[in-house]
Amino acid sequence: MNIFIAGGSGTIGVPLVRALVSAGHQVTALTRSPDKWQTLEALGASATVADALDPQALMAAVTAAHPTHVIHQLTALPKEGPRRTSDVDATNRLRIDGTRNLLQAAIAVHARRFIVGSFAPLAGSDPVKAPNAAAAVRSMESQVLKATEQGLIEGVVLRYGGFYGPGVPSTTALVELVRRRRVPVVRGDAGQLPVIHIDDAVSATVLALDRAPGGSTYDIVDDHPASMTEIVTTLAKYAGSAPPLRVPAWLPRLVSPYMARVTAIRMPLSNARAKAELGWQPKYPTIQHGIAQMFRRAA
Repeated sequence: MNIFIAGGSGTIGVPLVRALVSAGHQVTALTRSPDKWQTLEALGASATVADALDPQALMAAVTAAHPTHVIHQLTALPKEGPRRTSDVDATNRLRIDGTRNLLQAAIAVHARRFIVGSFAPLAGSDPVKAPNAAAAVRSMESQVLKATEQGLIEGVVLRYGGFYGPGVPSTTALVELVRRRRVPVVRGDAGQLPVIHIDDAVSATVLALDRAPGGSTYDIVDDHPASMTEIVTTLAKYAGSAPPLRVPAWLPRLVSPYMARVTAIRMPLSNARAKAELGWQPKYPTIQHGIAQMFRRAA
């Protein structure tokens, strides 16, 4: 396959480029950062620098690559992960305008398939609680699925859980905070956060390139959701740090309302369809498996 990855230097972009090159595919990786060009070339991809919000520049980049498959992994999130509503504003624009530009370019060069990496917690979130972010995700997904209905391209939506694992900047930042006991957990935490190990997100994406029917949507998540308490206490266990402090639920809502809303999500999604139709099996079915592997790899 000749594959164009938009967001090739991002959290999932880099391991995805590595996996596709290793599988023998021709890969062009888009980044808006000139200083990341060499990193992508070193992975074996052809790197191209352009801003996805610049329709002309993006069209030129896609036209030069003339891909059979396009993968949309565009985000602009802080390395440590979003901590406030404004942290997702740039990503919202990429999910609306960047999707439109990339989709138009893919259709113009007659690419056969368009894979979009969506975000499960926002795809199913309450639009009242996250109006801009939820609207951006709905726009991104609907653009791709509408183009598929019109017979313009084969679109596939992958709704990832929250990424974790080695090489994930937000995980690295969280581990350091946990070691310093800077991440308290809520008493009686009943959250059910959809998460996915970065390696499993990559493997599902690779399989979707030729196994997913056009117009399909998949939840790419662990076998079981995890509460923030489970995540933090598991990290503390393997990091060899003291257990996290426990606080009443009102305190996070007062100190960090955005993070309090995120960590209180109850969204027990199923990966059954991805397993059945893609032949996908997560290597790390739970957060405990994934975190244990992460620390073994680092040892």
